[in-house]
This record gives sequence, C-alpha cells and structure tokens, in this order.
Amino acid sequence: MAEQPQTIVEPAAPVEQPFGSRHQINLESMFAASPLYVDYNSDETVTQLYQDEALDGLVTSGLGINSFNRDYAENDAPNLEDVETGGGGLPASPFVPNPTSPGPGSVFAGDQAPYEGELPEAGGEFGSGLGATLSPSVTSAEIENQTLGSYISGRSYAGSDGT
Repeated sequence: MAEQPQTIVEPAAPVEQPFGSRHQINLESMFAASPLYVDYNSDETVTQLYQDEALDGLVTSGLGINSFNRDYAENDAPNLEDVETGGGGLPASPFVPNPTSPGPGSVFAGDQAPYEGELPEAGGEFGSGLGATLSPSVTSAEIENQTLGSYISGRSYAGSDGT
C-alpha cells in the first residue's frame, strides 16, 4: 500500500495555468451524470463503499464459490491447539503431516500408526513477526479489524511484528 495518500475522487485544487489544467466547473457540466459527481463525490464516500463492498460482509453467488465471508473471523479459522493428531491419517502435529509409513502392502493413510519419532520444534521460520505457531483463529480476528487506510507497511496488523 502506498505510504503517501493518493487521489481518490477529490483532486487537488487546480492551479491556474493557461493550458493543460483541468477546469472543474466545465468537467461537472459535461459529465453531470457521472457517479463521481452524483454518488461518489467524496473520498470518504468511496472509502466507505470499498470497505462495505470489498472488505466486509458475506459474498453470495460468487464465481464458483457459493458463499464467502470477508470477515475472516467468521470463516471458522482453525485453532492450532484443537488439531487432533495421531495415526489413521491424522497429522503428527498441527504443523507436520504424519511421516509414518502405512506399513507393508498398504498405500492408505488410514493405516498409518501415530508418529513416535522426535519432531522439530515449531517456530524459527524465516522472516519477522509472531511466527507460524500463532493460531489462524487469532490472526484472522486481527486482520478482520483492518479498514482501508489503517494498513501498516510491512505488517499484517498492529502488533503482528511482536511489539
């Protein structure tokens, strides 16, 4: 996201120049029915429209998706503490699939025994932030609270860098 505010629909005041500058009164007269002058006549109106139509709420009858809720916390993001682990096709941990062989003659994950080996400690991934051990159920709620203009360069949300 740009770190400097950009023109949305409220342009800077025109500078009086003989050639090459826009004349707002003429533009509004020529394009009187334009949504820019009728419905979306302020940056605040367009920003709120984008929040309502692109960032918040339930989308129904999408392209190949019956419905999708843009409010991330409403999509039942998984809580890593609730992930069931073990054999029978279950993962070895919330972060690692079960590496155990299903046994001689079988290719079915349902035949896997629980992994009894030592798993690497979760965390320590490359990059900055709170790391991959933070549950999506926590991060989804934080991302959902964002609004257009509240984004922070280099972070998912305020506090996501661990500060």
